[in-house]
Amino acid sequence: MHRVVALVSPPQASFELGCAAAVFREAPYRFSVCTEHPGPVRTTEGFDLMVTSGLRAFDRADTIVVPGWLPINREPTQRVLWALTRAHRRGARLVSICSGAYVLAATGLLDGRRAATHWRYADELQHRFPAVQVDPDVLYIDHGDVATSGGSGTGIDLCLQLVRRDHGAAHAARVARRMVMPPHREGGQTQYRTEEQAPVASLGDLLDWAADHLAEPLTLEDLAGQANVSPRTLARRFADQLGMAPGQWLLAQRIARTRVLLEETDLPVETIATKVGLSSATNLRRRFKTALQTTPSAYRRAYQGM
Repeated sequence: MHRVVALVSPPQASFELGCAAAVFREAPYRFSVCTEHPGPVRTTEGFDLMVTSGLRAFDRADTIVVPGWLPINREPTQRVLWALTRAHRRGARLVSICSGAYVLAATGLLDGRRAATHWRYADELQHRFPAVQVDPDVLYIDHGDVATSGGSGTGIDLCLQLVRRDHGAAHAARVARRMVMPPHREGGQTQYRTEEQAPVASLGDLLDWAADHLAEPLTLEDLAGQANVSPRTLARRFADQLGMAPGQWLLAQRIARTRVLLEETDLPVETIATKVGLSSATNLRRRFKTALQTTPSAYRRAYQGM
């Protein structure tokens, strides 16, 4: 059983805590919370959490989540920082959601590394920790031993990524379906930052259609025709809403579908290539190796042997 422990601290943002709890609430995970001073922990929403475990809960944790930290410039105590770094030294994975990146940065474990946080907090985090490479746009960054996410809802994106890393894309997709969430969102926080921009048509229906037609040799013109806009307009919408070109999005969906088929079926690579629209086994192997730094056969052995 993989033990996930969330560090809560008043005032605790209950949504960020809920993101981790919702993803890690079922086997093969065991989810619990702890706090520096056990007892009632006030939330930003005005109710109290009764937390009975202290920092010794880190001693057996496989993953430790900091689900927000408010106010962002509140200094963690040396006791908290020491407990986190000790857990990291023995192999625990440290994860932050939204403003929780401040705590991980304070440990020094993000020095020289890219880190994500809510775009509103990016400048403050960068000013306080100049050795950290703060990226205000990405949804999350996973270094393996340390992972950070952007604004509140991206905590779900990151937690699903950790499930995907631990148990494969198929298992992460099942968790996402239970939550009625996409297993992987594309783009970055930029698409949510311009609060006063004119509304634009959502790409949701087109993306659903394209996901159902991955086996076909879709072109930009095909997608634009389906959306009833010009190719230039569609490319601009993809850039604005997803932060990437239509071709990049299509390839990401094809790689994701390939991962699920490798995990859940014994289909030959040639057949999978046809089903996901990558035309040939050679092309699939090349694209897969570029995206995941491994081969389809090695990926299948790793996850079907779990």
